[in-house]
Amino acid sequence: MSLRFRLASRNLFHDRLRFVATIVGIVFSIVLVTLQMGLYVGFRRTVTTMIDHSAANLWIVPAGTKCFEDPSLLDERQRFRALAIDGVVEAAPLVIGYAQWRLPNGTTTPVFVVGSELQGLGLHPWNVVAGRTDDLAIPGAVAIDQSYFDRLGVRGPGENAEIRDQAVQVAAVTRGIRSFTTTPYVFTDVNRARAYTGTSQQKASYLLVRLSPEADINRVRQDLRASLSDVEVLTSGEFRNRSRSFWLFGTGAGAALFAGALLGLIVGTVIVAQTLYSSTKDHLNEFATLRAIGSSSSYIYTVIIWQALLSAIIGFCGAAGVSAVVVRMTAESALPIVMTPTLTLGLLLLTVVMCVGSGVAAIVQVMRIDPTLVFTR
Repeated sequence: MSLRFRLASRNLFHDRLRFVATIVGIVFSIVLVTLQMGLYVGFRRTVTTMIDHSAANLWIVPAGTKCFEDPSLLDERQRFRALAIDGVVEAAPLVIGYAQWRLPNGTTTPVFVVGSELQGLGLHPWNVVAGRTDDLAIPGAVAIDQSYFDRLGVRGPGENAEIRDQAVQVAAVTRGIRSFTTTPYVFTDVNRARAYTGTSQQKASYLLVRLSPEADINRVRQDLRASLSDVEVLTSGEFRNRSRSFWLFGTGAGAALFAGALLGLIVGTVIVAQTLYSSTKDHLNEFATLRAIGSSSSYIYTVIIWQALLSAIIGFCGAAGVSAVVVRMTAESALPIVMTPTLTLGLLLLTVVMCVGSGVAAIVQVMRIDPTLVFTR
């Protein structure tokens, strides 16, 4: 085995220019696939970031709600019916909606308001880097993300602006809470959120439900559905899947990302296959020599497979380095490229499969060589 590995490595590294061209082709292909798949994973994660950061066991949503950003409303009085259900500890209103943020210079820009009760269950800002969440109790206080400073015309805590002709002041600043729609999130108290979005005091977008530890979630869901009208009762996982399904498959944006990831996979596979096949084909004379001196078919197979595996490992390491730089560069963008351990492992296996598959295709060509050709050179 060591002799075959040594022969494969020497055959691969003998022509350094060809070796570099092969690795560059593999790196380019894997980076292309990585970026497309990373965008797809990043999009899936970004569209549910609000749901992921909620501690609710159940979401009571208006019937027909498609995603978290759906502006439908429900009657908040249903909150008291929900609290009467055995096993329900808390049912907190959540108000969301679009509003106009007026900058100090008089221009306006749309924002997405998220309002919840500041104590207990709610959807509160996270990754706070300036100020405190408790500061939102101050009249007119809001929390925004630092990545939207320029767009909102502010520089940090203490800055003033207006929402729906009402004075607001930045009391807390977060880092990394970005909207995939590029509309800035603005966190505030639930009652002020109603005022900023023009929502009636008797209405709410959702009710967040927390259950007691011993409660049977399925039984509580059934009781809530029987007691409440014109609503749906969803677990966080169900609401997350519904939102992802809507944005990924119900809109052109998600379909485009999925198509891009699939296209990147196809193009990457073709490039790797062509690159490795050409590299192996350029060494046909060497393989003809091996056949002429009596090397077995399994011996030649192993040498070619080792070449493919070496190319796969070296190419993947190079692609991983390039991809890591790109991931870091897009970390603060509206749609970051995300690399998870599962995705990284999947791309490694994909690289190996592509390279070995290309090597197998080259084996067919090698085994068709007439060994006598070596004596006619």
